[in-house]
Amino acid sequence: MKKKTNIIKTLFLSMVCSITIGLQSCGDYLDVEEYIDQMTFLDSVFSRKELLDQYINGAAQYIPNEGKLWSNSSTPFQIASDENFMSWNDSQHYGMKFLLDEITPYDGYYNNYPKYYQGIRMALTALSRINEVPDVTDVERRELMGRCYFLVGYYYYLLMLQYGPVPIVPETPFNVDVPVAEMSLERGTYDECVLEIRKWMSLAIQFLPLEVESSTVVTLPTQWAAYATLSRITLYAASPWYNGNKFYADWQRTSDGANFISQENDNSKWGVSAAYSKYIIDSNKFELYWTPKEIDSKDLPTNEEFIKEIDPDYYEPYPKGAAGIDHYRSLTYTFSGEIPVMINPEFIYSCQMPTSDAPLVAAAPFKLGGWGGLNLVQDLIDAYQMVDGQDINESSQDYPYPDASVNFERIGGANQTFSGFTLLASTARMYNNREPRFYATIGFCHSFWPGTSSSENQYKNIEVTYYSDGYASANPDHPEDYNRTGYTCVKYRHLEDEMKKGTVKAKYFPVFRYAETLLNYVEAINELKEPYTLEMPNGSQVTVEHNTADIVKYFNLIRHRAGLPGITEAVAADRDKVRELIKHERRIEFACEGRRYHDLRRWGDAMEAYNRPISGCNVKARSNERQKFYTTTILNDKLTRRSFSYKHYFYPIPKSVLDKNKNLVQNPEWR
Repeated sequence: MKKKTNIIKTLFLSMVCSITIGLQSCGDYLDVEEYIDQMTFLDSVFSRKELLDQYINGAAQYIPNEGKLWSNSSTPFQIASDENFMSWNDSQHYGMKFLLDEITPYDGYYNNYPKYYQGIRMALTALSRINEVPDVTDVERRELMGRCYFLVGYYYYLLMLQYGPVPIVPETPFNVDVPVAEMSLERGTYDECVLEIRKWMSLAIQFLPLEVESSTVVTLPTQWAAYATLSRITLYAASPWYNGNKFYADWQRTSDGANFISQENDNSKWGVSAAYSKYIIDSNKFELYWTPKEIDSKDLPTNEEFIKEIDPDYYEPYPKGAAGIDHYRSLTYTFSGEIPVMINPEFIYSCQMPTSDAPLVAAAPFKLGGWGGLNLVQDLIDAYQMVDGQDINESSQDYPYPDASVNFERIGGANQTFSGFTLLASTARMYNNREPRFYATIGFCHSFWPGTSSSENQYKNIEVTYYSDGYASANPDHPEDYNRTGYTCVKYRHLEDEMKKGTVKAKYFPVFRYAETLLNYVEAINELKEPYTLEMPNGSQVTVEHNTADIVKYFNLIRHRAGLPGITEAVAADRDKVRELIKHERRIEFACEGRRYHDLRRWGDAMEAYNRPISGCNVKARSNERQKFYTTTILNDKLTRRSFSYKHYFYPIPKSVLDKNKNLVQNPEWR
């Protein structure tokens, strides 16, 4: 009886600790009988492996489905990026409220703070009692412990993405004699939180398997998922907004005056991220997905002399150059569901995308079973280059970008077909001869929607137009369900997908993919000033340094896979130039994947990006007013008046959480 009483007291104090950092309602812990019931429940959980598995799965349930990018998303990261806005500001699209500065700490929108800490608590509980379970083999125990270590680290990572620096909870419950005031935890600094994530992920790496063995468990973490998390979060920590940013000079911890954001720029932080990325690269476990050139693949640009001055290797076989592969298929197959996730060498960690709240639903017109209100902005469209890798404002003579007097005109001639993609003759000239990633990502006026799985012809081979009298115009019964800019995202669309009388391919979202690892590495070594050596969790050492050959090699892998010329070592030697190239490449390569939100913030570029006016096509124009439709139009209505100030660099901590912890301070400028 004494042992059970002590356990109950310990559990009670653990729960009190949880209360003070805002995990649950205070009223939930006033009934001692409830503690006894919960203790009995936990005793049963740790009596059998089957129940232990269920408990750990329960601990993982708070990880958001990161494939829910727009509708009913668990985070604001994609909706509240500068790439897009939605046609609805409602309960299914809370990110619009953050984009439009309608969020306050009193709201319950995206209230992930208590859920993530609940996940941490459950994982820590499992770790503290896993040795009690009798019917678990040593191999099984190690893997389950690895999953728990990963969960703790990943929840801290998720907390930082949304809220910045957060409290770091004890690994074990407080002692019974500790005053409640001491259990009201202050926030850790940004650097302390990153170190905490590194600690837990390093433990996870020592216990997790290198790979999963079947498609039924493909979403479980591996060692590589932990390394990828470390590559990303340490890159963020090295970036200027979180590394020596004087804007936060007065944002300090009360107890010791420590700055939540370090006031000293530590260049070696780039070395930490570079080392984690290099370890993944040097494992030779992953590669960019690509598919060989086929009969219908598009040829490389013909202005060979011009391109070779930029990239002498461009016409060499991939990966040295861009020849011999199908660039469009190589890009689309990664996201469309064409390639099973188990055999896609680019996926490091993934989750299954939903069907009911899938990107296709938000993007597709009403007549094709969608809502039609996912709007991409003109700034993103204009960032895509021409087929020979030139910006639209500096296009070449061979592939010129048409000026405003003719850019609206039809391409004319016969429809262009390549790689299973159809570019209709009715398409505006401004969309002709654009880079493959443009066609793989952007849906525009006169786009062709195949929908080949449909059993009815009225839903397949559709020419989608966004004129006020076009195919995707507003539905009278739902007048808000239409596209506002003339652009949407087709990155997650398979040519078979049709929601009315057809089927939709199952898809997986790459939470981490190898392309990001490559660009993380290139960015980090470009910024690194001195060689840096880091010991990996397995005891091996990785040394990184500013290396122009590596910058060229890995940056060009991305460019060549996309069918575009890369850079030379002469360009790679210019750190400022490479920094701007990386920013552009990440914007295009990771468009509509939830990365832009964080990139703009960590670089300190968010204020400028968000406070630009939103523009697009003039969707109020009719189909007989082509030039008017394609005239870039600034949109000024209740859905497009986005607002960004310094407070938006972090999401506000809920007021309900602050009320329970007097030592917890709010994020800067939130009231």
